[in-house]
Amino acid sequence: MTDVVIRALDTSDAELFDTLPDPLGAREGHRLTRHRPDWKRVALRDGRVVARGAWWGGPDDSEPVNLNWFDVAEGEEEAGAALLRSAPWQVELELNLPAGWRDDPALRTAADTLVTAARKAGYELLVERLLYRWTPGGGLPERPGRLQFRAEPDDAVFFDALRRIHSATLDAHALKAIEQGGLDRAAQEELDFFHWCPSPREWWQVAYTPQGDAGIHIPAHNPTGPCIGFIGVLPDQRGHGYAYDLLAECTHFLAEQGAEFIAAATDRGNFPMAANFAKAGFPVVKERLNFDPAN
Repeated sequence: MTDVVIRALDTSDAELFDTLPDPLGAREGHRLTRHRPDWKRVALRDGRVVARGAWWGGPDDSEPVNLNWFDVAEGEEEAGAALLRSAPWQVELELNLPAGWRDDPALRTAADTLVTAARKAGYELLVERLLYRWTPGGGLPERPGRLQFRAEPDDAVFFDALRRIHSATLDAHALKAIEQGGLDRAAQEELDFFHWCPSPREWWQVAYTPQGDAGIHIPAHNPTGPCIGFIGVLPDQRGHGYAYDLLAECTHFLAEQGAEFIAAATDRGNFPMAANFAKAGFPVVKERLNFDPAN
Protein backbone atom coordinates (compact mmCIF):
# COMPACT_ATOMS: atom_id res chain seq x y z
CA MET A 1 0.00 0.00 0.00
CA THR A 2 1.41 3.37 -1.00
CA ASP A 3 1.80 6.24 1.43
CA VAL A 4 -0.96 8.78 1.94
CA VAL A 5 -0.52 12.27 0.52
CA ILE A 6 -2.27 15.12 2.36
CA ARG A 7 -3.27 18.08 0.22
CA ALA A 8 -4.82 21.43 0.92
CA LEU A 9 -7.28 22.50 -1.76
CA ASP A 10 -8.03 25.79 -3.46
CA THR A 11 -10.45 27.01 -6.11
CA SER A 12 -8.48 25.25 -8.89
CA ASP A 13 -8.88 21.72 -7.50
CA ALA A 14 -11.79 21.98 -5.07
CA GLU A 15 -13.70 19.38 -7.11
CA LEU A 16 -11.42 16.70 -5.62
CA PHE A 17 -13.38 17.06 -2.40
CA ASP A 18 -16.50 15.70 -4.11
CA THR A 19 -14.97 12.46 -5.36
CA LEU A 20 -15.37 10.56 -2.07
CA PRO A 21 -18.67 8.70 -1.45
CA ASP A 22 -21.08 10.28 1.03
CA PRO A 23 -22.70 7.42 2.98
CA LEU A 24 -23.79 9.65 5.89
CA GLY A 25 -25.49 12.29 3.76
CA ALA A 26 -23.19 15.14 4.71
CA ARG A 27 -23.71 16.98 1.44
CA GLU A 28 -27.45 17.38 1.97
CA GLY A 29 -26.86 18.32 5.60
CA HIS A 30 -24.51 21.10 4.50
CA ARG A 31 -26.75 22.36 1.71
CA LEU A 32 -26.89 25.81 3.35
CA THR A 33 -23.32 25.78 4.69
CA ARG A 34 -20.61 27.78 2.93
CA HIS A 35 -17.20 26.11 3.12
CA ARG A 36 -14.17 28.00 1.85
CA PRO A 37 -12.13 26.04 -0.72
CA ASP A 38 -8.85 26.87 1.07
CA TRP A 39 -10.24 25.42 4.32
CA LYS A 40 -10.71 22.02 2.68
CA ARG A 41 -8.11 19.24 2.84
CA VAL A 42 -7.97 15.71 1.43
CA ALA A 43 -5.90 12.59 1.94
CA LEU A 44 -5.03 10.70 -1.26
CA ARG A 45 -3.73 7.20 -1.80
CA ASP A 46 -2.65 6.35 -5.36
CA GLY A 47 -4.31 9.57 -6.49
CA ARG A 48 -7.68 8.61 -4.99
CA VAL A 49 -9.32 10.58 -2.17
CA VAL A 50 -9.66 8.36 0.90
CA ALA A 51 -10.40 11.04 3.52
CA ARG A 52 -11.57 14.63 3.44
CA GLY A 53 -12.25 17.47 5.85
CA ALA A 54 -13.93 20.85 5.49
CA TRP A 55 -13.28 23.37 8.24
CA TRP A 56 -15.89 26.04 8.80
CA GLY A 57 -16.26 29.54 10.19
CA GLY A 58 -18.37 32.63 9.80
CA PRO A 59 -17.88 34.99 6.85
CA ASP A 60 -15.76 37.38 8.92
CA ASP A 61 -13.67 34.75 10.75
CA SER A 62 -9.96 34.61 9.96
CA GLU A 63 -9.66 31.06 11.33
CA PRO A 64 -12.13 28.15 11.33
CA VAL A 65 -14.49 27.71 14.26
CA ASN A 66 -14.74 23.94 13.84
CA LEU A 67 -14.38 21.00 11.48
CA ASN A 68 -17.94 20.02 10.58
CA TRP A 69 -17.48 17.81 7.49
CA PHE A 70 -15.21 14.81 7.87
CA ASP A 71 -15.40 11.65 5.77
CA VAL A 72 -13.14 8.59 5.67
CA ALA A 73 -13.32 5.63 3.28
CA GLU A 74 -13.84 2.27 4.96
CA GLY A 75 -10.53 0.80 6.09
CA GLU A 76 -8.72 4.15 5.79
CA GLU A 77 -8.87 5.19 9.45
CA GLU A 78 -5.12 5.87 9.55
CA ALA A 79 -5.43 8.19 6.55
CA GLY A 80 -8.26 10.03 8.27
CA ALA A 81 -6.18 10.39 11.42
CA ALA A 82 -3.25 11.70 9.39
CA LEU A 83 -5.52 14.29 7.79
CA LEU A 84 -6.65 15.51 11.21
CA ARG A 85 -3.14 15.56 12.71
CA SER A 86 -1.68 17.47 9.77
CA ALA A 87 -4.26 20.27 9.75
CA PRO A 88 -3.07 23.75 10.78
CA TRP A 89 -6.29 24.24 12.76
CA GLN A 90 -6.83 22.11 15.84
CA VAL A 91 -10.45 22.92 16.60
CA GLU A 92 -13.53 21.03 17.70
CA LEU A 93 -14.69 18.25 15.38
CA GLU A 94 -18.42 17.85 14.76
CA LEU A 95 -19.62 14.57 13.34
CA ASN A 96 -23.17 15.19 12.11
CA LEU A 97 -24.93 11.87 11.67
CA PRO A 98 -28.40 10.80 10.54
CA ALA A 99 -30.94 10.39 13.32
CA GLY A 100 -31.03 6.77 14.49
CA TRP A 101 -27.69 5.95 12.87
CA ARG A 102 -26.90 3.27 15.44
CA ASP A 103 -29.87 1.21 14.25
CA ASP A 104 -28.73 1.03 10.60
CA PRO A 105 -25.73 -1.30 10.07
CA ALA A 106 -24.39 0.62 7.05
CA LEU A 107 -24.66 3.99 8.78
CA ARG A 108 -23.12 2.62 11.96
CA THR A 109 -20.15 1.19 10.04
CA ALA A 110 -19.53 4.53 8.32
CA ALA A 111 -19.85 6.43 11.60
CA ASP A 112 -17.57 4.00 13.45
CA THR A 113 -14.91 4.58 10.79
CA LEU A 114 -14.99 8.32 11.49
CA VAL A 115 -14.92 7.86 15.25
CA THR A 116 -11.96 5.47 15.00
CA ALA A 117 -10.03 7.93 12.81
CA ALA A 118 -10.75 10.79 15.21
CA ARG A 119 -9.58 8.80 18.22
CA LYS A 120 -6.42 7.67 16.41
CA ALA A 121 -5.67 11.39 15.87
CA GLY A 122 -6.03 12.05 19.60
CA TYR A 123 -9.52 13.54 19.56
CA GLU A 124 -11.71 12.83 22.59
CA LEU A 125 -15.50 12.71 22.69
CA LEU A 126 -16.91 15.67 24.61
CA VAL A 127 -20.64 15.15 24.17
CA GLU A 128 -23.39 13.69 22.02
CA ARG A 129 -26.10 16.12 20.92
CA LEU A 130 -29.52 16.00 19.33
CA LEU A 131 -30.18 18.38 16.43
CA TYR A 132 -33.69 19.68 15.81
CA ARG A 133 -35.43 21.52 12.98
CA TRP A 134 -38.81 23.19 13.42
CA THR A 135 -40.85 24.06 10.32
CA PRO A 136 -44.19 25.86 10.09
CA GLY A 137 -45.93 22.64 9.04
CA GLY A 138 -45.51 21.39 12.59
CA GLY A 139 -47.45 24.32 14.00
CA LEU A 140 -46.39 26.89 16.55
CA PRO A 141 -46.12 25.76 20.18
CA GLU A 142 -48.74 27.19 22.52
CA ARG A 143 -47.58 30.13 24.62
CA PRO A 144 -48.43 29.34 28.26
CA GLY A 145 -48.66 33.05 29.05
CA ARG A 146 -47.04 32.75 32.48
CA LEU A 147 -44.02 34.95 31.75
CA GLN A 148 -43.47 38.47 30.53
CA PHE A 149 -40.64 39.14 28.07
CA ARG A 150 -38.62 42.30 27.59
CA ALA A 151 -35.62 43.26 25.50
CA GLU A 152 -32.62 44.25 27.62
CA PRO A 153 -29.81 46.41 26.16
CA ASP A 154 -27.32 45.88 28.99
CA ASP A 155 -24.93 42.95 28.39
CA ALA A 156 -24.15 42.90 32.11
CA VAL A 157 -27.68 41.69 32.82
CA PHE A 158 -27.18 38.72 30.49
CA PHE A 159 -23.70 38.05 31.85
CA ASP A 160 -25.07 37.85 35.39
CA ALA A 161 -27.96 35.62 34.27
CA LEU A 162 -25.59 33.29 32.40
CA ARG A 163 -23.34 32.96 35.46
CA ARG A 164 -26.34 32.01 37.56
CA ILE A 165 -27.73 29.61 34.95
CA HIS A 166 -24.37 27.88 34.49
CA SER A 167 -23.86 27.49 38.23
CA ALA A 168 -26.14 24.45 37.88
CA THR A 169 -25.98 23.22 34.31
CA LEU A 170 -26.11 19.96 32.36
CA ASP A 171 -24.47 21.48 29.26
CA ALA A 172 -21.14 19.81 28.46
CA HIS A 173 -19.62 22.83 26.71
CA ALA A 174 -20.49 25.07 29.65
CA LEU A 175 -19.07 22.54 32.11
CA LYS A 176 -15.85 22.43 30.08
CA ALA A 177 -15.60 26.24 30.15
CA ILE A 178 -16.24 26.27 33.90
CA GLU A 179 -13.47 23.71 34.43
CA GLN A 180 -11.06 25.81 32.37
CA GLY A 181 -11.91 29.28 33.65
CA GLY A 182 -14.85 29.32 36.03
CA LEU A 183 -18.33 30.74 35.63
CA ASP A 184 -17.03 34.00 34.17
CA ARG A 185 -15.48 32.14 31.26
CA ALA A 186 -18.63 30.09 30.63
CA ALA A 187 -20.79 33.22 30.62
CA GLN A 188 -18.39 35.15 28.40
CA GLU A 189 -18.21 32.34 25.84
CA GLU A 190 -21.99 32.42 25.54
CA LEU A 191 -22.02 36.21 25.14
CA ASP A 192 -19.27 36.02 22.54
CA PHE A 193 -21.33 33.50 20.55
CA PHE A 194 -24.46 35.66 20.72
CA HIS A 195 -22.50 38.66 19.43
CA TRP A 196 -20.86 36.51 16.73
CA CYS A 197 -24.28 35.63 15.32
CA PRO A 198 -25.38 38.06 12.59
CA SER A 199 -28.84 38.52 14.15
CA PRO A 200 -29.75 41.82 15.84
CA ARG A 201 -28.65 42.43 19.42
CA GLU A 202 -32.15 43.82 20.10
CA TRP A 203 -33.60 40.30 19.86
CA TRP A 204 -32.17 39.17 23.23
CA GLN A 205 -34.87 38.94 25.89
CA VAL A 206 -35.21 38.53 29.65
CA ALA A 207 -38.24 36.67 31.03
CA TYR A 208 -40.03 37.75 34.20
CA THR A 209 -42.63 36.48 36.64
CA PRO A 210 -44.56 39.01 38.75
CA GLN A 211 -41.97 38.38 41.48
CA GLY A 212 -38.85 38.94 39.37
CA ASP A 213 -36.63 37.57 36.61
CA ALA A 214 -37.01 33.92 35.60
CA GLY A 215 -34.54 33.38 32.75
CA ILE A 216 -33.45 34.44 29.29
CA HIS A 217 -33.93 33.38 25.69
CA ILE A 218 -31.89 34.35 22.63
CA PRO A 219 -33.58 34.11 19.23
CA ALA A 220 -30.74 34.12 16.71
CA HIS A 221 -29.51 33.63 13.20
CA ASN A 222 -26.24 31.81 12.71
CA PRO A 223 -24.59 32.00 9.25
CA THR A 224 -26.81 29.20 7.93
CA GLY A 225 -30.17 30.41 9.23
CA PRO A 226 -32.48 30.99 12.21
CA CYS A 227 -31.84 29.07 15.39
CA ILE A 228 -32.67 28.83 19.06
CA GLY A 229 -29.53 30.56 20.33
CA PHE A 230 -30.04 29.94 24.03
CA ILE A 231 -32.71 28.93 26.54
CA GLY A 232 -31.89 29.32 30.23
CA VAL A 233 -33.93 29.27 33.46
CA LEU A 234 -32.41 30.76 36.60
CA PRO A 235 -31.69 28.09 39.26
CA ASP A 236 -34.13 29.52 41.80
CA GLN A 237 -36.93 29.44 39.21
CA ARG A 238 -36.54 25.83 38.16
CA GLY A 239 -39.18 23.21 38.75
CA HIS A 240 -42.00 25.22 37.15
CA GLY A 241 -41.46 24.15 33.54
CA TYR A 242 -40.38 27.62 32.42
CA ALA A 243 -37.90 26.24 29.89
CA TYR A 244 -40.88 25.32 27.71
CA ASP A 245 -42.29 28.84 28.04
CA LEU A 246 -38.95 30.29 26.94
CA LEU A 247 -38.69 27.89 24.00
CA ALA A 248 -42.25 28.63 22.87
CA GLU A 249 -41.61 32.37 22.99
CA CYS A 250 -38.30 32.03 21.14
CA THR A 251 -40.01 29.98 18.42
CA HIS A 252 -42.83 32.49 18.02
CA PHE A 253 -40.36 35.36 17.91
CA LEU A 254 -38.35 33.82 15.07
CA ALA A 255 -41.49 32.78 13.18
CA GLU A 256 -42.70 36.39 13.41
CA GLN A 257 -39.42 37.43 11.80
CA GLY A 258 -40.29 35.20 8.83
CA ALA A 259 -38.28 32.08 9.70
CA GLU A 260 -39.10 29.20 7.35
CA PHE A 261 -37.24 26.80 9.64
CA ILE A 262 -35.60 27.01 13.06
CA ALA A 263 -32.59 24.90 14.04
CA ALA A 264 -31.85 23.91 17.62
CA ALA A 265 -29.73 21.49 19.62
CA THR A 266 -29.32 20.08 23.09
CA ASP A 267 -27.05 17.53 24.76
CA ARG A 268 -28.40 13.99 24.56
CA GLY A 269 -28.16 13.72 28.34
CA ASN A 270 -30.26 16.84 28.93
CA PHE A 271 -33.51 14.89 29.16
CA PRO A 272 -35.65 17.81 30.45
CA MET A 273 -34.71 20.05 27.51
CA ALA A 274 -35.13 17.22 25.02
CA ALA A 275 -38.65 16.71 26.36
CA ASN A 276 -39.37 20.42 25.91
CA PHE A 277 -38.24 20.33 22.28
CA ALA A 278 -40.49 17.35 21.62
CA LYS A 279 -43.45 19.10 23.29
CA ALA A 280 -42.83 22.25 21.23
CA GLY A 281 -42.90 20.33 17.93
CA PHE A 282 -39.18 20.19 17.18
CA PRO A 283 -38.32 16.80 15.59
CA VAL A 284 -34.83 15.34 15.85
CA VAL A 285 -33.30 15.48 12.37
CA LYS A 286 -29.68 14.59 13.09
CA GLU A 287 -27.36 13.53 15.87
CA ARG A 288 -23.96 15.09 16.54
CA LEU A 289 -20.79 13.83 18.20
CA ASN A 290 -18.55 16.67 19.40
CA PHE A 291 -14.85 15.84 19.76
CA ASP A 292 -12.11 17.93 21.33
CA PRO A 293 -8.72 17.91 19.55
CA ALA A 294 -5.61 16.50 21.16
CA ASN A 295 -3.95 18.87 23.63
